[in-house]
Amino acid sequence: MQHQQDHHASAAAAGLAKTPTGIRGLDDITLGGLPKGRPALLCGAAGCGKTLFSMTFLVNGATAYDEPGVFMSFEERARDLEENVASLGYHLADLVADKKLVVDHIHIEHSEIEESGDYDLEGLFVRLGFAIDSIGAKRVVLDTIEALFSGLSDTALLRAELRRLFGWLKDKGVTAIITAERGEGQLTRFGIEEYVSDCVILLDNRVEDQITTRRLRVVKYRGSAHGTNEYPFLIDAEGITVLPITSAGLKHKISLEPVSTGVDDLDAMLGAGGYFRGSSVLISGLAGTGKSTYGAAFVDAACRRGSRCLYFAFEESPEQIARNMRSVGFDLQQHADSGLLRFEAARPSIYGFEMHLARMYRDIERFDPQAIVVDPISAFRGPSMEIHATLVRIADICKSRGITAVFTSLSTVGDQMNESERSVSSLMDTWISLTDMEANGERNRVLYILKSRGMSHSKQLREYQLSDKGIHFVDVYAGPEGVLTGTARLAQEAREREASKARQQNIQKMHRELTRKREAAERRIAELHADLAREEDEVRRIIEQEEAREATLGSDRSTMATARGQQHGQ
Repeated sequence: MQHQQDHHASAAAAGLAKTPTGIRGLDDITLGGLPKGRPALLCGAAGCGKTLFSMTFLVNGATAYDEPGVFMSFEERARDLEENVASLGYHLADLVADKKLVVDHIHIEHSEIEESGDYDLEGLFVRLGFAIDSIGAKRVVLDTIEALFSGLSDTALLRAELRRLFGWLKDKGVTAIITAERGEGQLTRFGIEEYVSDCVILLDNRVEDQITTRRLRVVKYRGSAHGTNEYPFLIDAEGITVLPITSAGLKHKISLEPVSTGVDDLDAMLGAGGYFRGSSVLISGLAGTGKSTYGAAFVDAACRRGSRCLYFAFEESPEQIARNMRSVGFDLQQHADSGLLRFEAARPSIYGFEMHLARMYRDIERFDPQAIVVDPISAFRGPSMEIHATLVRIADICKSRGITAVFTSLSTVGDQMNESERSVSSLMDTWISLTDMEANGERNRVLYILKSRGMSHSKQLREYQLSDKGIHFVDVYAGPEGVLTGTARLAQEAREREASKARQQNIQKMHRELTRKREAAERRIAELHADLAREEDEVRRIIEQEEAREATLGSDRSTMATARGQQHGQ
């Protein structure tokens, strides 16, 4: 926002001098406000908010910019005006007493003009000039021009007097708003937009499908660039808000900093350790899968870090949400009491899409949260184009401000995406799907991450359970039997444990049999070794005996030979 203000200020300094209206969003569209010292035309049909817009312009000038103003009405009396704008929190009597504002009502009697045939603005100039000089007014509103000139039938005279009026206002140097009724085939009934060509703003109040939507368009702004699209605006007890965002910008800054989902196991599944700060997250699932619980977990973790959170609820009241989340271990009421958490609850059917958008934009601007939850976007019903446009703008607002946004959506049964999911899926940085899996006559909750841009995330299915301690993840069974959860998983795990036990017992039996055979073989080998040793000993003795006998025989032969030799010598 500061960047936008600086841009507006530089634009105003370089070109046409401007007077800020103080109306949230309108100054962004006009790049600074209305042309300073010149009249601007505010036209529209009855009930579109011309008077409230004009009065807001004056009140903001008197209170925020120290520029006193004059409101001259030709239809409503001053007391009626005070009562009408009191709903916006404007206390005109106090501003009048402080000489910050003059509210004057001039009654125009058409019959007198018709009877006399005279029409002169000199009296108006004197009265208006006195009011301006009495408080040093810088801003003027004339409401409405038709009431002032409705008695004139002479077109030439009407145009001459209009020129005189606008010339007189320029000479006084005041920034003026002239309100006018919408005409047939032209912007105003008298076609006066050609005389006030510096700035022309058109207000519209449409009813589609029994839902009213207010829209604003800057038709012309001489000497200045401006937004040219139609912009929704909201009038309620907190004033007027114009939504200047028309499409998603793609120049927002990104962050690599993770923020916790509030569920440790889910943080672990996300490669970055949580959602990226400023990212958009979609949590979709069937009824009863815990979408709001995951949103509450995210909010609880953010508030515990000291971050401000804004929770937009479209199906439950804040008290009901706080009660329900307390049963799963999240005390959101304490965060609301501390001021870190703010609930904004409304039925989607109260406003049109763009009214909801304008309201949410204003709430985000005022509260300046670091995180928001929109629960659920599937509550919106209507054409997919409008749903998509609304969600694009919300996502763009959040990304431009670095807000981490979590959207929940009620999915339809089966693989068919509903309108809200189809509209928003491509915008989401992270998409988490919650589903039910049925087995053994029961349904169990399962989570998987469809996508999470910029991080390597888990592709596994994870069963989760909700208890008074929060959200707890359980590993699912994935094998030849398929994916099993709950009691089916427990039964399969028990069967696998029994099968594993049987296998272990069989392995142990085989080990014992092998050991027995090894021991028997070793005993047989030992016996063979013993037999071999005995045979070796026996053979060794026999060999020794034979060798001894052989030695004895040799000795005997020598003795006998010696004896024979002696006998021959004799």
